[in-house]
Amino acid sequence: MNFKMIHENYNVFDLQKSIAFYEKALGLTEKRRKEAPDGSFIIVYLGSTQSDFELELTWMRDMKRPYELGDCEFHLAFRTDDYEAAHRLHEEMGCICYENPQMGIYFIKDPDGYWLEILPGL
Repeated sequence: MNFKMIHENYNVFDLQKSIAFYEKALGLTEKRRKEAPDGSFIIVYLGSTQSDFELELTWMRDMKRPYELGDCEFHLAFRTDDYEAAHRLHEEMGCICYENPQMGIYFIKDPDGYWLEILPGL
């Protein structure tokens, strides 16, 4: 029996803001979406040409406040072929939330507070 990771889900409060963030910060674009007939949810799958792994963003109509993420003890990691340029972009965006120069990594935070690790080298 074999398993293949295909996506990770993040529930988001402002879908358009989140899509724009992931496109600008990480180059992810919408691959497809699913909308409930009654408008109660929208699911958008984001991806890139670098991998077939997708990020699933779920917006729920009845959620009236931003999600509470606890202590942010989880994250999704991205490896980049131009660490310095990525760091400059994320500094300009103001989304760097933690840096560990000794390890050569840093984290950015999306509009809902999800942490995303940025690693050097592809």
